[in-house]
Amino acid sequence: MTLHATQTHDSLGDALAAPDSCFAETVTEIEHYTDGLFRFRMTRPASFRFRSGEFVMIGLPGTAPVFRAYSIASPNWDDTLEFYSIKVPGGPLTERLQHIRPGDTIWMRRKPTGTLVIDALVPGRQLWMFATGTGIAPFASIIRDPESYEKFDRLILVQGCRHVAELAYARGLGASLGDDPLVGAFAAGRLQLITATTREDSAMTGRLTSCLADGRLETAADATLDPATDRAMICGSMAMLNDMREALQARGFVEGSNARPADFVIEKAFVG
Repeated sequence: MTLHATQTHDSLGDALAAPDSCFAETVTEIEHYTDGLFRFRMTRPASFRFRSGEFVMIGLPGTAPVFRAYSIASPNWDDTLEFYSIKVPGGPLTERLQHIRPGDTIWMRRKPTGTLVIDALVPGRQLWMFATGTGIAPFASIIRDPESYEKFDRLILVQGCRHVAELAYARGLGASLGDDPLVGAFAAGRLQLITATTREDSAMTGRLTSCLADGRLETAADATLDPATDRAMICGSMAMLNDMREALQARGFVEGSNARPADFVIEKAFVG
């Protein structure tokens, strides 16, 4: 179910003024995919600038607001900001955030940051993006940025989830990108989405690291993950980050950062 800005209700404590360190923005759209996943859009401050793939701290108004890191899922040219979130029972932020409606106020810190940016990678021909769960959010930004297609000949987005229903956000992205007036022509034939599940049978079943180790990911992509030509980004659970880092390093990939670009980068920001 998708709610748009024409539907409003009483804001969640937005009578409180935002601190100077925050923007106070308005929710414009929300869509729930499963009992545990949803996305939302909100207004974008005119002065807010970010690089596709970065994250920002967001929270809800209150006397003791809780802020969590959220990757920005919209590209840097978009006039609104999109976020993709889990729903954590009893979570200090998501317990309230999952109930937001269009018209509600969200507080956002003014400074974005993060390592999942193209500037943190040395030049290459193919960009692999490995995500589990809501770790796909920064890549949703990157695949909708024309610069990504200027820097790489091909983009391969790989997402692993537990159940097929949890792939709805990624599949919706893939289906809509062809109609995107800005990047649709770039993405045609150059962007590939590969999905896997761990607790339900699908076209590919298993953990991403297992699917990489046994060759299924490379077969699906019709490509070899090679540090001589390829670059990679990783975002997801800590277990996946550690295991995929080891897998890439075993192949000769070198981890990079904003200060020292290299073959692959990881993101450690989580939502709770």
